[in-house]
This record gives sequence, structure tokens and C-alpha cells, in this order.
Amino acid sequence: MDTAEPVAAVEEAVPGVEAVEYTDTAETEARHRRAAESGDTASMSVLGALLLRRGDLDGAEPYLRGATAEGDRAAANNLGVLLHQRGYADEAAGWWRIAAVAGSAAAAHALGRHHRERGDEPAAEYWLRQSAEQGHALGAYALADLLEHRSDVGAERWLRVAAEQGHREAAYRLARALDKRAAESAGHPVTDGPARRRPRDASAYATGTGRSAREALVYETGARLRAAREGDPAPEGAAEPGGALAEAEQWYRQAAARGHRRAALHLGAILERRGELKEAGRWYLNSAKDGEPKAACALGFLLRDAGDEESAAVWWLRAAQDGDGNAANALGALHAARGEQQTAERWYRAAMDAGDVNGAYNLGLLCAAQERIPQAEQWYRRAAYAGHREAANALAVLLLQAGDSNGAEPWFSKAAEAGSVDAAFNLGIIHAGRDDDRAALTWYERAAAAGHTEAALQVGMACLRDGDEQTAERHLRCAAGGGSAEAAYRLATVLDARRPEPGPPALGAPRAEKTECEEWYERAAEQGHRRAQVRVGMLAAARGDVADAAHWYREAAEAGSRNGAFNLGLLLAREGNEREAALWWTRAAHAGHGRAALRLGLLAARRGELTEGRRWCARAVELGPEEVAERAARLSEALHQELTA
Repeated sequence: MDTAEPVAAVEEAVPGVEAVEYTDTAETEARHRRAAESGDTASMSVLGALLLRRGDLDGAEPYLRGATAEGDRAAANNLGVLLHQRGYADEAAGWWRIAAVAGSAAAAHALGRHHRERGDEPAAEYWLRQSAEQGHALGAYALADLLEHRSDVGAERWLRVAAEQGHREAAYRLARALDKRAAESAGHPVTDGPARRRPRDASAYATGTGRSAREALVYETGARLRAAREGDPAPEGAAEPGGALAEAEQWYRQAAARGHRRAALHLGAILERRGELKEAGRWYLNSAKDGEPKAACALGFLLRDAGDEESAAVWWLRAAQDGDGNAANALGALHAARGEQQTAERWYRAAMDAGDVNGAYNLGLLCAAQERIPQAEQWYRRAAYAGHREAANALAVLLLQAGDSNGAEPWFSKAAEAGSVDAAFNLGIIHAGRDDDRAALTWYERAAAAGHTEAALQVGMACLRDGDEQTAERHLRCAAGGGSAEAAYRLATVLDARRPEPGPPALGAPRAEKTECEEWYERAAEQGHRRAQVRVGMLAAARGDVADAAHWYREAAEAGSRNGAFNLGLLLAREGNEREAALWWTRAAHAGHGRAALRLGLLAARRGELTEGRRWCARAVELGPEEVAERAARLSEALHQELTA
């Protein structure tokens, strides 16, 4: 609990009269004292309550005992409070029982708490229910706490009763119950505060060398300094059945307004997820000032996202010093991004000491970046044994890179079973490397279902090989939408194959709009995909857009595409620029393009450079394809006859 509850409340002597406060004047006290000395029961009770509130137990006791002897219910309750404060719990319970039987809700609450402390839950429930049903907020809250401890669904009703009477802890716990229900119904993880956040500007460590599943590719997209956030926050109230989250927000707000720091933290988290960052920051600040480390950490992330990294560091430092591992990780990432490796390591160790397993994982990443592989393996292993799935995946990557595939596979499996998408993909690669295509596809499908772009590409390619074009298209769209240039290109080829052959352009007809397949080609081309660049150039040329075609051919050629170089040469030759065309054909021919070699042979023949022409013809015959080889052979023979004539 965030707020301690008194064992019993001091009850006023006369129902309906406001409780006596310390601010009562000396004159009022003197008046009650005179009346009490004269034997007035009500004044004895009031005076006893006033002295009890002030902490004058010796002065209060005779007045409370006197009023109790006259049958004053409130005095009996307050005498119980006094005796409880003196340490006489059993005697206190006796007086509470007398007052509770006489109808005192405060005494019934105190008696119920007394029985619960002694493990007598049936008696505790009986008296707490008596108190709650009389509208006593503390009794309703204590009853709810007891029922919640037993997982009784009736707990929420009494939390609501207490919250409606202004009990801030009840409002907070009611909000938590509604919040959890909303998250569970939406299938989202239940979090205790703001979602864990990922430090920005962290180093990424490449572990792959290609994109083909047949290569020794181990793809670790999780190799970033994710010192924090795992999982996405639940969507807001409209998406939740019954508006449970909206109601939770209302109760968080009520508790936070009464100074409940945890309620302010959760209210800030809801507002942040909804994009109301200014108000979220205000509640985080209130909570942080009241000593809530999680709120200080969350406030730090808000400030960082707003560009105020220095202020963010101040709040992270405050939270980390109060034991918040997430904040310590954030400080570690901040210093790592600045190149202050020793300070970063110190904060990662602090996170680990605070019980945050991400600290060990981040230490592994830090060591890996510095090529301290044995230490990286040590920290990855420590985090992996503690259940950190990405650490298990990273450990497996290290083992695989060291040639220990047998040692790597169990860690990949452990990480994948724990939900690591990267590990599932890596298992697919391992099985593909063993030519176990069925097992590989199973893991690829699992990773693809979780949104892994490269896995979706592999599934799409497998479906294309199996002739399942419809399923292939679905997976390729997912991968292409996730940013895979190869997937965008392959999707474009699928769509391209369905297009009817374009007819000859009609004179005066408007230029046709770009098709979807051309848009996907362009997306891949813009990401540097050479084959897509060549295809975009061809489509542009077919539209008569020579400038666009030349642009994409040149992009592809300069990136090393022999087809791009050949096609660029064709465009340049048609424009009369044979000198530059020859340069690009030469580059293409050296890269193994037979048609480019034949073009160079023809160009040399026209210039009368017969020997040079025969040399290029020989290269074209060597490179092919068959049609090109036949033409090159005929040209070479003609040049030979010319030379020997």
C-alpha cells in the first residue's frame, strides 16, 4: 500500500458534530473541561477525544473511561484507540467490541483489523462488513483488502464504496483493477507504471553478412541498447470493452489529486500514451517530487524526447539514485552515446545491482562494441540465465560466430520460446543452412507472424517457390511495408507478371499513370536495389521518359549493376554519345555482360579496329547467351576474313 491506514479512527462523541481538531481554542477546551468535571458525559467524551488527538494519552484516559462508564459509544471506541496506542491490543479490542455492538462503524473497523492481524479472517470479515455497510470508508477499504487477498470478486464493490467517499488508496487500487482488466481484455501485458523506454542514440552491432537464408546469416535486429521498453502500451479507452480504461483514468485522477504519487504516475502514463504530453509531464513531476522513482524516470524520457537531454539526465540521476534500474540504464545509454564508456559501464552495473536484468544485457552490448568478446559473452550469459530473451539471442549469435552451432541452437530456442522474434528468425536460418527447409519455414513463419520483416521475405520467397502466389504476395507485402527493398522488388515482379502487355502508344494519348508494380519497383530502387533500379529505368524508357530512364540506369550502373551499365550505354548511343556508351559497355562487359561485349565488338568493327573487335567478339562468345555467342562468332569470322583478305 502507498498510504498507511490507522488501526482505528478517533470518533467524535456526538454524531453529526465535526471532529475536534488541534485548532480548537483554549476557551472551548476549558468549557468542556468544566462541564466534564461537573459530570457531563458528552463533554468528557469530547475532551477525551481532543486530548487523544493531541497525543496526551494520560490526560485523555480518565475522561474516556468516565464517558465509557456512562455508555458513550464514541468514548468506548476512543478508549480502545488509546489502549491500542499504549500496546494493550486485547483490552482495546474489548472496548471496540462494546462500541461496535452499540453501532460504532469506526470501532467495527478497528475490531475487524484487530482480528485480521491475528489471522482470524472470518471474524475480521464480519466486523469489517458491519463497518462498511454503515458507510465507513476505512471499513469498506479494509474489507476490500481482505476480499482481494482471497481473490474474491466482491472486493471491487467495496473499493468503489471507499473511493466514492474520498479514500485515495481505494481510488488508486480500484483504478489499478480496472486498468489491468482493460489491458488483459485487449491482450496487452499488464505494466506497473509507464512502459519501459528504450534509450536513444544507442550503438547497434551488426551480426549479419547478407540477406540470403542460404548464407551464414545471423540477423540480430535486437542488438541495440534496449535498456528499457519491451512491448507496446495498450490502446486507449475506446478500444477497451466497457470503457474500463476511461474509468480507471477517472479514479487515478481522483487519487492523484489527493496526493497519491503512484496514482499520479499511472495517470501520467495514460496521458502520455494518448499523446497529452504536457499534462502527463505535470503529473509525472508531481509524483517525482513526492519521491516516486518511476515517475522521475518517465519524466526524464519525456524531457529527452522534447530535446532537453540535460534536464532528462537530472531526473534519471534522481531516479537511479533511488534504485530505479530503468533510469540507470538510460544514463548508461546516454554516456555510451557520448563515448564515455567507463561511466556508461558504471551505470549499467548500477542497473544490474538494482535488479534490472537489462543492465547485464547492456553491459554485454557495450563489451561487444569494444570487441571484448569474452566479457560480452559473460554478461549475455548472466542476463540470459536470468530470463532475458534478447540476451539469450545475442549469446547464441556469439556462439555461432565462434563456430559453436550446437551451443548456439539451445539459446536461440530458449529466446524464441520466450518471444524473441530475432531468435525465431535465426533458428530459421540455422535450419535452412542444414537444408531442413520445412523446419526453417516453421520458424520463419513464426517470426513473420510477429512482424519480422526479413522472416516475412523468406516466407514469401518459399511460397513463390511452391507456386502459392497468393500467400507469397501477402507475406511480401508485409515485408515490403516493413522496409525490405528485396521484398518490394519481388512483390513488384509478382504484380508485373500479371500485367497485360502494353499496346503501342497512341499519338496524342496522355501518359499512363504509374501502376502499383512500378511504385513498388520505385520503392525498392530508392532503397538502392539495383535490379529494381534497372527495371524502373526500363519502364520509364517504355513510357518515353528518357531522362528518368537514364537516371535509374546510371544509379544502378554506378552501384555495380552490369545490366544498368549496358542499358545506360544503349540510351547514350541512341543519343549519339558513343564515347560514353562505350565506357559503360566496357564496364558491363568486364562484369560478364555478353551483349555489352558484342556491342563493343560492333563498335570497334565500325571504327575499323578489327583486332579489337575480334577480341570483344571472343569475350561475347565466352559470356553468351547462345544467341549472342552465335552473332559474335559470325562477326568474328567476318572480321578475320577482312584481316586476312
